Amino acid sequence: MTSPLDPGHAGEETHKEQEPAFPSVLIVTAVEAEAEAVRLGLGGAAGFTVIAAGAGPAAAAAGTAAALAAGSYGCVVSAGIGGGFPGRAAVGSLVIASELIFADLGAETPEGFRSAADLGFGRVTYPADTGRVAKLAAGLAAAGLAVSTGPVLTVSTATGSAETAAALAARVPGAAAEAMEGCGVAAAAAARNLPVLEIRAISNPVGPRDRAAWRIGEALEALAAAGPILSEVLK
Repeated sequence: MTSPLDPGHAGEETHKEQEPAFPSVLIVTAVEAEAEAVRLGLGGAAGFTVIAAGAGPAAAAAGTAAALAAGSYGCVVSAGIGGGFPGRAAVGSLVIASELIFADLGAETPEGFRSAADLGFGRVTYPADTGRVAKLAAGLAAAGLAVSTGPVLTVSTATGSAETAAALAARVPGAAAEAMEGCGVAAAAAARNLPVLEIRAISNPVGPRDRAAWRIGEALEALAAAGPILSEVLK
């Protein structure tokens, strides 16, 4: 057995300590406008497949599962625009999920909401790939982009009131953003033991529904701006 201190193998040992790149990356969005923004940001980088699977967790899970069955991937990314919790993620900024949480999958009880996990019905939390979350956030910040990390909630009904926003924030302390697809993508990835990431560009605050305050174009620009860093971190 060769000693790891053997100078002749120092380069080899250093190489082994480096985190390997994924062989190929599947990026899943809800709609084609998001997919186009991601493709624009990637600039044709090899090793990435970008699909628009549809809105909501069911469509996201089905589309992701079909794509994973048809190809070979080492990582799955849920990407798109979303709502940012006030004080946690401003409009136009980016959020990298530290974990993906089904925030409204469960049941109402006289004592309040209970998650599907609390009821013994299944999983509601999916951890993101911690090492790459940190690298991606650092890379985005170094590029001058506004970015934060925190739990990203998956909901089947987009929040449209201050009451619901407050309830979700209390249910998941530190929640940074909400969207409708992350956990669907994560469930399909988990079924194949693949790591998952979620990146959201914030188009509106989570709270009372006000379409005049939405900044979808600005959010799509932020999503595209994240592409070069995403390519660098994952490849």
